[in-house]
Amino acid sequence: MSRLFPHTPYAEDQPFYHTVLTAHVLFRGFQAGAMVGLVSGATRTLIAAWREGSARGPAIAGSKAPGIIRATGVGSAMGAGILAVALYLRMSGRTEIEWKDRSWRLLESKSQLLVDDWSLSGATLGAIYMTLRRPMSETMGWRRVAGGAGIGSLSGCLGYLGWKYLAGHKSRL
Repeated sequence: MSRLFPHTPYAEDQPFYHTVLTAHVLFRGFQAGAMVGLVSGATRTLIAAWREGSARGPAIAGSKAPGIIRATGVGSAMGAGILAVALYLRMSGRTEIEWKDRSWRLLESKSQLLVDDWSLSGATLGAIYMTLRRPMSETMGWRRVAGGAGIGSLSGCLGYLGWKYLAGHKSRL
C-alpha cells in the first residue's frame, strides 16, 4: 500500500501526507479489529462446542466457520472505525509538518513497506476468495468479504514474519 505513494528525500516535501497517514492507520485498525474478531469468534465457537460436549476439531471447523468469519468481518470494520476516531483525536490541531513527518517516516521504513505488501496481498486474496466462494450467503454479505480480507491480511502479516524470521531473512530492513 505504501509503495503506491511517492516518497521524497525530505519530510518537508512529502506529498499526500494526510492520505498516507490516514490509509496506514485505517489499515492497521482493520488488522487489529480482524485479530480481535477472529479470536473472539473462535473462542465463542470453542466454548459453545465445549458446552455441547462435541469437541471434535474438524466438525467444529466445518460447521462453525461462518460465525468466525462473520465475527472477523465485524471486528475489522469496528477496528477501522475506532482508529479513524483515534487518528482524528490524535492529529487534530497538529501542524502540517507533523503530518508530513509521520507520513514520511512510514514511507522511509523498509520493514513497514514489506509488511504493507504482504498484508495487502493477503487481504486482497482473502476478499477475492470470499467473494467468489459458493454459495454466497445473503445473511453475511459485507461481513463475509471483510472477514476474508481480515483473515487474509493477518495471514499475509504472519507470512511476512515467517519469511523474515524463520526463513533467515534477517537483513536490516
